Amino acid sequence: MSLAELAALAGRVLGTRGGDSMQYVRPLPGLGILRHPRPTSFEAAVLDPVFCLVLQGRKETVLGGDAYPMGVGEALLVSHDLPVLARVTKAPYVVLLFDVSLATLREQLDAPAVPMAPAAQARSIGVHRAESRLVDALRRYLELADSPADAAVLGPLVSREVHYRLATAPFGGMLRELVRKDSAPSAIARALAELRSDFRAPVEVPKLARRVGMSASAFHKHFKAITASSPLQYKKRLQLLEARRLLRLGAQSVTAVAFDVGYESAAQFSRDYSRAFGNAPKHDLPVRA
Repeated sequence: MSLAELAALAGRVLGTRGGDSMQYVRPLPGLGILRHPRPTSFEAAVLDPVFCLVLQGRKETVLGGDAYPMGVGEALLVSHDLPVLARVTKAPYVVLLFDVSLATLREQLDAPAVPMAPAAQARSIGVHRAESRLVDALRRYLELADSPADAAVLGPLVSREVHYRLATAPFGGMLRELVRKDSAPSAIARALAELRSDFRAPVEVPKLARRVGMSASAFHKHFKAITASSPLQYKKRLQLLEARRLLRLGAQSVTAVAFDVGYESAAQFSRDYSRAFGNAPKHDLPVRA
């Protein structure tokens, strides 16, 4: 099946109710379809491990100082929990989002017959052309949305095939590294999971490095290479993103949110927030009628 046919199938799943509003649906476990009707400004977020296949439009994702533009037929593969900036540059923008499961990768790649090509210069984020066999597997998975009975039986099998296609693709080097529990990328993934689970608590980086089995110097080197930030910068980004989410809910004051996400100084929180998002925290509070 061609990419155009996959795009048509995704459009049918989305339906025609979106109009000028953003649409997001999850027709199957681990599979989402997102549609933006117009270009957007940069938005900060932490991406979970994911494969994002562009079906229409264009988008730009930025990690550290590197930009990753992508268009139709190209895909962004993210192996770790990464703090990024992203914007839609050409709309309508439609993307197929496939969640990457480390547990499923290990199930697939533990088999002795699975080819494990060297992971030279593997990166935690990159834009790649989607191979035909991968597009076909995604198409067959999405088609199961029409039949819950088929999806219940065949869905897990096709999802595992998609994981296999991703990990054994020429661009799947970092995913292959992740399944090796003694690898640096695997250790950094464990550290990121720990930071995300308790970002409000103070971080003692040497202890965190020891917990994932690395020296402090090696930990800093690989953490920076994978996330384009230091552990403390990464933690701060998590705090600020959660703060923005809470502020937009409008249930707490700026000061309360600052303390809620782990800051000890509301003034420092406001400075960091303004630097990260380009506006003071109070501007993200909902307008009261």
